[in-house]
Amino acid sequence: MSMYIYNVTLNIEDSAVEEWKQWMKEIHIPDVMATGMFLNYRFCRVMVEEESGMTFSIQYMVKDLETLQLYQEMYAPKLQKEHQAKFEGKFVAFRTMLEVIDEKVNHESN
Repeated sequence: MSMYIYNVTLNIEDSAVEEWKQWMKEIHIPDVMATGMFLNYRFCRVMVEEESGMTFSIQYMVKDLETLQLYQEMYAPKLQKEHQAKFEGKFVAFRTMLEVIDEKVNHESN
């Protein structure tokens, strides 16, 4: 059984980074998770040298493509519209779907 990751990669202007990160952690990501469509998430900073802004990746784990399609139809338009309204002109985003081919979690600490 395959698992999937709904990945949102976003570059946000330097002037809005701190407000955006706080809003993502306190409002947007909890709203996405409250839909019940995703199993978990990761909120990451993309470690690249950039001329302007900072780039982030938010990865939402989803059990199947049907669940993702349901999310995209029922919830994504409203949530994306809220994000657009709050940070209009301060970000560029693109979304990708990843299929997890193999995964192992190592719980041992060194």
